[in-house]
Amino acid sequence: MAPRPFLKMHGLGNDFLVFDARETPLSLSAATVRALADRRTGIGFDQLILLEPSDKATLCVRFWNSDGGEVAACGNGSRAVAALIGKAATIETGGGLLATSASADSATVDMGAPRFGWDEVPLAYAMDTRSLPLGWEELENPGAVSVGNPHAVFFVPDADAVDLERLGPLIEHDPIFPERVNVGVATMVSREHMKLRVWERGAGLTRACGTGAVAAVAVAQARGLAGPVVTVSLPGGDLTISRAENGHLLLAGPATIAFKGEVDLEQFQ
Repeated sequence: MAPRPFLKMHGLGNDFLVFDARETPLSLSAATVRALADRRTGIGFDQLILLEPSDKATLCVRFWNSDGGEVAACGNGSRAVAALIGKAATIETGGGLLATSASADSATVDMGAPRFGWDEVPLAYAMDTRSLPLGWEELENPGAVSVGNPHAVFFVPDADAVDLERLGPLIEHDPIFPERVNVGVATMVSREHMKLRVWERGAGLTRACGTGAVAAVAVAQARGLAGPVVTVSLPGGDLTISRAENGHLLLAGPATIAFKGEVDLEQFQ
């Protein structure tokens, strides 16, 4: 097998390995994804992105987390793809069709309308998703929402003080979330500014999470805590989430190519 070209990209430190399979198909096993994700013996990434041809959109995009699991949506990953395209486009994902645009220093993705139905998140059984009557130690009453993938968002006085590395996996794997869940802890600085940390399902703590930012703003707006445009400060930097007149949430921020390379995938089977 010839070496496979790849791109390494990141959005605020949330990093991606990108393969272009539009002309040469590529099949990836969970074991290969995990091996490539190893930051000591592989390339290392939070998510892997595969570009494929589409008969519905500019291209089709598939995402895998570093644990080898394929997921339907990745907000920052979608922005990375938007930056690669470099102009207005549509991308087909497991979470649906997304409209994207890009400028010299930013990429924007229309993430659609947030979905609050308990069976849309999904949850194991019906309850009020805007304030779940549940708690895990000091983290209580999260909002639950799907923005193409499931999120639980907790509002706390100080997001930096939460031991998310310990509590994140407990919540991610709770049976109430049959597809597991991404876990966000948010602090409202003002109606226009939020601080956020995210434990990503299948990836752990990351420096930035695009869908996590969209989900946190969706819950904050549903609770009347946030205005129509919110700057979300994550450990890696700032994203901007804005609500369009049709109720869709737009995710905007930088995405950058870090380097290009080639890899012999046979070594990672």
